[in-house]
Amino acid sequence: MTLRERLRRKPILLAPGVYDALGALLAGQAGFEALYLSGAGIAYTRLGRPDIGLVTASEVENALANIRERVALPIIVDADTGYGNALNVARTVRMLERAGGENLAIQIEDQVTPKRCGHLDGKSVVSAGEMVGKIRAALDARASAETLIVARSDAVAVEGLGPALDRAERYLEAGADVLFIEALRSAEEMKVALARFAGRAPLLANMVEGGKTPLLPAAELEALGYAIVIFPGGLARALGHAAREYFATLKRDGTTTALRERMLDLTGINAIVGTPEMLALGKRYDEERK
Repeated sequence: MTLRERLRRKPILLAPGVYDALGALLAGQAGFEALYLSGAGIAYTRLGRPDIGLVTASEVENALANIRERVALPIIVDADTGYGNALNVARTVRMLERAGGENLAIQIEDQVTPKRCGHLDGKSVVSAGEMVGKIRAALDARASAETLIVARSDAVAVEGLGPALDRAERYLEAGADVLFIEALRSAEEMKVALARFAGRAPLLANMVEGGKTPLLPAAELEALGYAIVIFPGGLARALGHAAREYFATLKRDGTTTALRERMLDLTGINAIVGTPEMLALGKRYDEERK
């Protein structure tokens, strides 16, 4: 089933945020139907930096290629602003399609470059016309019509709800496949946005722990009318919390014994990453060499 077909069906598509192949494997093994490749997650983990536009297109491409080698699930890729103007957007789409193959959605937003996390203050947006040009460039550049283009607007915080919805209207008219109106500040604002676009385009909800949008369960978001919900940075925050405890315990005790019940052992991690299967494959090739 293609991602486009899946978005026409219930229930809501719940996509956890990942930033590497190990997280993608674990999400797939947990039974998720799709993944969200988070630019913030890459910034936090690969750079140890905030989500303020420091991640490059090639870093996202590399992360996507590594994930795609290990999982076949649909992936929604956070491509920030497309890393420049409309020509940059076209190049970004081509890069990500090559790396991600089928069942892909590429998200671009209307912030200025460099952007910042959608739930940080002080954002700025480009003109609606410039964003329309980026959307058209993305559509023209994609090799497959099954690659979805997700148009994200960050204008609620800058211009207010009404202008942000007007922008989303223009983005839909330009051909965007999915609308993502970022950092809506209440359930009422969410209802207003959904009422305007009901039956016209799938809408994506972004759940950020500690962010500006109310943190609602997937079932409630589905009842409101959302087609997709992402939890983009939750994995990095959960692992950050666990890592703090791990390092504090190791420093205090000089051993990991107190944490063993909350850790995978060597056998456990090898089972996840497929070590026995790869060793067996290597042995087969060694036997054929004899």
